[in-house]
Amino acid sequence: MRFTVEVRRVLLALLLIAALTLGLFAIRSQNSSAPDYSYTQILEGSPEVVVQIPNGASGSQVAQILFENGVVKSAASYFRVAVGDQRSQRVAPGSHRITLQISAKQALEQLLDPSRIPNLLKVFEGEWKSEVAQSLKDYGFSSSEIDRAFRTVKLPKGFSDVEGLLFPAQYTFEESTTAGEVVQSMIDRFVADETAQQILNAKGSFTAQELLTIASIVQVEGDVQVFKNVARVIFNRLEIGMPLQMDSTVHYVKKTRGNIFLSTKSTLLKSAYNTYRNRGLPPGPIGSPGSLAMSAALSPENGTWLYFITIAPQDTRFTDSFDEFSVWKALYIKNRKAGLFK
Repeated sequence: MRFTVEVRRVLLALLLIAALTLGLFAIRSQNSSAPDYSYTQILEGSPEVVVQIPNGASGSQVAQILFENGVVKSAASYFRVAVGDQRSQRVAPGSHRITLQISAKQALEQLLDPSRIPNLLKVFEGEWKSEVAQSLKDYGFSSSEIDRAFRTVKLPKGFSDVEGLLFPAQYTFEESTTAGEVVQSMIDRFVADETAQQILNAKGSFTAQELLTIASIVQVEGDVQVFKNVARVIFNRLEIGMPLQMDSTVHYVKKTRGNIFLSTKSTLLKSAYNTYRNRGLPPGPIGSPGSLAMSAALSPENGTWLYFITIAPQDTRFTDSFDEFSVWKALYIKNRKAGLFK
């Protein structure tokens, strides 16, 4: 059968219309199977709900929890967003404060927002075990629960105490989580850290605990920019048998922070951690170092420095000359009295 040009055009137009209709129908079918609220501005005072995300929850489980709590319009809408956004894998277990009736995309954004986690537990770089214990008390655990947790958790080989192993990070947990499980998760996080793994598996003249102790001193003694230089000073002093004379180890004994000045009387304190009275490293870490400080302990900068001093904020200087160090120390004292460190 022959068709005129005009008839062929009509048939082509009808086929095009049919294709568009089928496409629209498919889109509507897809959307109808995953209805979603519009992405709109969230006004202050909008109704909220606290949802509990179990440990190890899958994307589909999180989606169902959000739907059942009235957050998203359908579980499928959140699941579809989660599948297409790798950040969904970082949703932490525990409590989350979420706005009601919001789009799936906004729900994911709020789940990832630390300010919306009402019971967020933070361990800061350089924190002492005693400071973490106080945070655990504030979190709701009793002193006896915390003490028991510190005594009974599983430690990496070569360690006998949790000091230095409570990895700096933000944590959130389900309401039923015990103090032991919380502390163990901090240690497990340390063991899983790539740099910590290098320390645990290091082979050489220093044990894993000694390297972590060096890293803990580095963490407190210098800014990130000079971590590797500070580490080199520590190694250089250890090599020649020179006392470390690190203020941070005395502050650890006295449990004082925020005061850069160390009196002569403080340097005479009787403690194995006082590196003014004792040669070599203290018995163990003086806090929880972060990955950068641990990296510095593993690969310090090359140099012959034996002395360093921060004469002003962001101005730390290194030398192998005691005379030059003495000049800088006088400048530090002048700057401290002038209030540069406040």
